[in-house]
Amino acid sequence: MCSYTPQPTARFAGVFRCLLLQLRAMQTILLIDGENIKGKIRSVFKDAGKARPVWHEYDFRGLLNKVLEGIKRDREVFYFARIKEHEQSKEKSRQLIEDQRQLKMHLEKQEFEVILSGRVRGQLEDGQSGKKVLVFKEKGVDVKIAVDMVSLSCDKKVKEIILGSSDSDLQPAIKEVRDRQVSCVYLGFETQPNKGMTFTTNRTILIRNSELFEFEKIQPTLTKSDPPRY
Repeated sequence: MCSYTPQPTARFAGVFRCLLLQLRAMQTILLIDGENIKGKIRSVFKDAGKARPVWHEYDFRGLLNKVLEGIKRDREVFYFARIKEHEQSKEKSRQLIEDQRQLKMHLEKQEFEVILSGRVRGQLEDGQSGKKVLVFKEKGVDVKIAVDMVSLSCDKKVKEIILGSSDSDLQPAIKEVRDRQVSCVYLGFETQPNKGMTFTTNRTILIRNSELFEFEKIQPTLTKSDPPRY
């Protein structure tokens, strides 16, 4: 029987090719906490004296393409909590469910992936007048984002994560990701950026207020058959 032992140079070349293929398979992924980013946009609009956007008309694609220009994203994911009907406010919760359905369809039409995880639960809290007020709060989305960040990093499926959330609860996950040599970018807002997230991540990209207003509604694309507008 004839045996062959590869020379060191051949072995190193094989290892290098494997590493190169692995690097090519690793992706840059955008992960966005949907309610977190909506809350930030809503706050900016309110401070400017503008009505909050109609979410299923907002041009998230145009906004993110502009602020992340030059960064190729292999996956783009929005996370939301799943809304359930609340016994004490059926009409309100049904409206929230319908709003979420329209937004999900809108985002998927703009070629984003949408993941529903956790729950939106209604709970009674003390209002300013002393009466109990039903407040809807989101639970579990930050946990899902953190789990995905760490699992993707451990499986060596990502080389860079762009994190669209200002939730400080994600800082431990960011540390775990960076410990595994995965770059993490904080995508925040020029109005009240989270300094802790800026410190924890590799770099920060801030969305300007003017950019938020620019993409309030989807701009129609003219076709050859469309008449010119003046």
